[in-house]
Amino acid sequence: MEVAFKMKKGIGVFVAVFILFLFISTHSLAKSSYVLPYPSYMPGSALYKPRLLMEKLSEYWHFGNFSRFSYNLKQSDRYLVEAKTLFEYNQYLLGYDALKKSDRYFKKTLPNLEDAGDEGKDISQNRKTLSLAAEKHIELLAKIKEVVPEKFNWQPEKSASTLLDLKSSIESSISIRMKHL
Repeated sequence: MEVAFKMKKGIGVFVAVFILFLFISTHSLAKSSYVLPYPSYMPGSALYKPRLLMEKLSEYWHFGNFSRFSYNLKQSDRYLVEAKTLFEYNQYLLGYDALKKSDRYFKKTLPNLEDAGDEGKDISQNRKTLSLAAEKHIELLAKIKEVVPEKFNWQPEKSASTLLDLKSSIESSISIRMKHL
C-alpha cells in the first residue's frame, strides 16, 4: 500500500513539474503571440507565377472592409516571410522586391479598418491583431537588419547595375509598422 501511494505521489509531482516546465519555457521564448505563415512558393519555383496569378484573382474576391483587411495583412505576412527567406539565401534583389510588396500590403490594412469604423463596425479586435502583427513584423525585420549588408550592388549580366540600400529599406519598413503599435 505504501509503495503504491509513494509511486502515485511521485508521478503526480513529476507531472506537475513537467507541466510547469512546459508553461514557463513556451512563454519565455515568444515575444509576440502573432504567428507568421510558413514560406510559400518562392521565386524560381514552377508554381510561383501561378501563385501570383491566383493572388491577383483573389484580390477581387475579397470585398468588404474586414475581408480586405484580412487579405492585405495575410499578403503582407506572406511577402515578409518570403523576403526573410530570400535575404537568408543572399538573394538581395528578390528579397528587396518582396519587402516592398509586404510594405505596400501593410499600408493598406489600416485604411480598411478605418473605413469599417466609419461604418459603425467594431474594429477593436482587428486593431489588436494589426498591432500584434506590427510587433511581430518589427521583431523579424530587426533580425533581418542584423544579417544583410548595408548596401548591395546588384549587377545583372547584360544591363546596368542597381544599388540597393537594404538597411534603409528595412528601417523604412520598420517605421511603417511602428505607426500601428
